[in-house]
Amino acid sequence: MTALPPIRDRSLLRQALTHRSYAHERPSEGADNERLEFLGDAVLGFVVGEFLFDRYPYLSEAQLTRLRSLLVDERQLANFARQIGVGEQMLLGRGAEQDRGRNNPALLSDTFEALIGAYFREAGIHAAREYLHPLIAVTVERLVPTLTRTGTGPLLDPKSRLQQWALAQYQQVPQYFLVSESGPDHAKQFAIGVKINEKVLGIGRAHRKQEAEKIAAESALKHLGMALVY
Repeated sequence: MTALPPIRDRSLLRQALTHRSYAHERPSEGADNERLEFLGDAVLGFVVGEFLFDRYPYLSEAQLTRLRSLLVDERQLANFARQIGVGEQMLLGRGAEQDRGRNNPALLSDTFEALIGAYFREAGIHAAREYLHPLIAVTVERLVPTLTRTGTGPLLDPKSRLQQWALAQYQQVPQYFLVSESGPDHAKQFAIGVKINEKVLGIGRAHRKQEAEKIAAESALKHLGMALVY
């Protein structure tokens, strides 16, 4: 199993592992990891995009975009986090602990992003690349054959495909809206709906609004009888 990023600053490492539920219960012990999560999200998007651009010169922009989306979505980042043992080392509040937060995909993916943000902050982009490339390479080799099995035509993610259809049919883009949110702060679940031409076509539920929108788009495509392009 790959180890956590080799962050030498122990206070920075601790912050990266600190969920807001823990920081709320122990305010004297320092900040939570949300700002580092924001930074790590940006670093991951850049490093993954650069890696794919260099390794797969034959893939189109649409294919690269779809592949990057798969590599940085909540489910895959949670898998990366499990590979490096993040769950056992997260600092969680009592409620998050009781709600099995150590295996919660949203918490795992957020903490992984925070760790990457912390490592970038301390060691720079070159070190972040060196750390991430082995993790990315193993996963991407599994995904590329699946994505290209139908040839080298455009591969669109569900939201892009639904938007393409809506523009062609109605000259308007899909509208995503919040249906409901539930659960405690450390494990919120969002229900997001999508409508086109004032008709609701799908609803998605996930711990992140962006992921819920993607699921809503997938639901809408199924409702419309349009096979997903993967």
